[in-house]
This record gives sequence, structure tokens and C-alpha cells, in this order.
Amino acid sequence: MPGPWYVELYKNFADYDQEPYTQGTQGEVDFIEQEIGHDRAKTILDVGCGTGRHALELGRRGYQVVGLDLSESLLAQGRKVAQAENLDVTFITGDARALDFEAQFDVALSICEGAFSLMETDEMDLLILENVARALRPGGKFILTTPNAAFMLTRDPGAGAFDAVTFRETFTLEATGVDGSKKSLDCTQRYYTCPELKWLLKQAGFRTVQFFGVAKTGFDRQVRPSQDHFEIGVIAEG
Repeated sequence: MPGPWYVELYKNFADYDQEPYTQGTQGEVDFIEQEIGHDRAKTILDVGCGTGRHALELGRRGYQVVGLDLSESLLAQGRKVAQAENLDVTFITGDARALDFEAQFDVALSICEGAFSLMETDEMDLLILENVARALRPGGKFILTTPNAAFMLTRDPGAGAFDAVTFRETFTLEATGVDGSKKSLDCTQRYYTCPELKWLLKQAGFRTVQFFGVAKTGFDRQVRPSQDHFEIGVIAEG
């Protein structure tokens, strides 16, 4: 039986690092470094890391990083780069809903959705946040981006595509594997409002929650999220 769409999509996914949403790595890592005060002593967990674009760039800048993802094929690409460049980056196959880390990291990332918001239920999303909170040391920082419900509510994505009751979008993706094979996937993704995210993160154990704009020009602490931003940026501290 096929697995969930987010598992099937990234099995032997072709040209992941050529996707439009993977092109802002340098600026995003600049933002992360600024948020953590350029402190290379901080250990970092990258949740839903894909090929490890953030983890690898942070490794190049001298940080110790663990990247976690469900896709062994994407992780294999990251491991190959980390080994070739002798980076202090470890990639592990794992499910964010089943993390067993306990106060091991200073910083956690889930950028460009990572694992969060792709799950089948809101309860699974909350479980991810709880697991991330537990993985962080006291005072640890979590940097997250997730789809913005306000963006969808002010647009018409197509009849039935976005449910204003569940804040879920349903869509079909035509995916191409590295071997050229094609598959059609029925997908769903949860969009969130800032008050929802703040409540969930507080429930998960974070003490403070702040938001930033995710614009075409990149992440910006000085920009307030609006209906013009497809994603919401979040910084939560334990």
C-alpha cells in the first residue's frame, strides 16, 4: 500500500534542490545565524530537512547540526555532500511525530514547512511541536515557517480547493521520479493563523512566540505577517 502523499512525493524525488521553494537558502541561513547570535557553540536540529540545504549551509559556517527527515533518498543526497565537504552534520531517518530527543539541542528549525502542516490531522501537528519543545534545552529557540490561512482566505484558489472550516487545501500533484516515472498524488495541507500558532506553541510548552514576515525578498523580523504572505514565520522560545 502507498504511504501518505508527503512520503510518496519524496521517494526518489527528482531535482528537489531545483524547486522554487529551495532557492533562498543563503538568506534564510543568514537570518537563522542572526537569530542565534552567530554562536557556533549552539547545536541545531533541522526537522524535515529534505536534502539538508539549511543543515549543510550551517555546517559550512561551523555549526553542529542534526538533520531529520522521513525520506531516505533525500537524506542520502545530504549525507553525500556532508561527507565530501567534511561537515559536522549528521542525517538521520525519522518521523517528527516520534522524536526521542530530550533536551539535546539549543535550536530547532522547521523551514519551508518541514514536517509541520503536511500531516493528516491538527493533533499530529501539535505532537510535532511538543516533540520539538522536548528536544530543546531550557531557553532553546525554534524557528518555523508554515502556510498562512489569511493568504488563502483573501484569494480564490479554485472551487473546493480550500476549506474555510478546516483551513485545509486539497490538491493533486504530478510527481516525477529520478528514473522518469510519473505518479499522481492526492495531497492536503493545513494553513494556520497567527493566533492558532501561538496557542499551539504555548500548549506545546514554549514560553514566548513571535512572528515575522516571509516575503519574496526573504525572512524579515521587521515585517509583520499579512494576507500578502503565503507563509508565516515564527520564533518560539522555551
